[in-house]
Amino acid sequence: MARKLRIEYPGAIYHVMNRGDHQEPIFADDADRETFLRTLAEACRKTAWQVHAWCLMSNHFHLVVETPQPNLVAGMKWLLGTYTGRFNRRHRKFGHLFAGRYKSLVVDGSGNGYLRTVAEYVHLNPVRAKLLRAEQALRRYRWSSYPVYLLPPRRRPAWLRVDRVLGELGIPRDTGSGRRHFERLTEMRRGEPQPEGYREVRRGWCWGEERFRKGLLAQMRERMGPNHYGEERRESAEERAEAIIAAVLPGGRWRGKVLDRLPKSDPRKVALALRLRAETTLSVAWIAARLGLGTRQYATKLLYGARRQPKAVKR
Repeated sequence: MARKLRIEYPGAIYHVMNRGDHQEPIFADDADRETFLRTLAEACRKTAWQVHAWCLMSNHFHLVVETPQPNLVAGMKWLLGTYTGRFNRRHRKFGHLFAGRYKSLVVDGSGNGYLRTVAEYVHLNPVRAKLLRAEQALRRYRWSSYPVYLLPPRRRPAWLRVDRVLGELGIPRDTGSGRRHFERLTEMRRGEPQPEGYREVRRGWCWGEERFRKGLLAQMRERMGPNHYGEERRESAEERAEAIIAAVLPGGRWRGKVLDRLPKSDPRKVALALRLRAETTLSVAWIAARLGLGTRQYATKLLYGARRQPKAVKR
């Protein structure tokens, strides 16, 4: 069965989101929300997770979690399964509560603002969903870690960690003045129509520096199987393809933009295309565009003909 590859390593940070099956509610009332938070607290005790942000909506939840041990998959399996069982028993229901596998975005924890952006995205969910009037402060939404950030440390759950998000906002201490500054900054951000980075948080598979992304892709290449899918699989294949191309281009006359100058049917380009098809999962259309082989249909004819009389790539 096709499935997304889960990246796990000590100290990884994730933005996790899951929706109700068929977009149906996963919380019928506040008692269900309290049950979810109690279950999350249990999961944190079992896994040593550190939660940086969370938000409960009607038919989905958001969670920003750091895993000191590489145990996201095991922890999420327990969390979702246990909460589903408790929800079903309370409401006398059976079957699935959540819609398939949860989404997890790997977040760069280098301190360069990526964790702060993801936490802010989670905290501003009630604003985007129009659950608050313009004059209502964000702290009025109870079912998020945001109002808990504004409390003194002794009144917060032990599994909620605020120091890293505050630090990325330039707030060095978890004091009353620091928390008031955090509230002012967040309220200012709620008025922006599309803050920078939100698109990547919604649609991407990782959020961070290019070096961070490349490091994750290197890990994935070692673990990627034929049944894995997703944007990260395509990026991993592209990284491998570029490495193959780079190994060929430096030699002799292959320097610079020579691929664009060579004819579409140049035997060296065709041989390189054959190698990319053999050693990556990339489509003929991608290879044709990258190597300058013309249209996908023309490239397919070239590859079909070359397979009958294969030629080696000249270096």
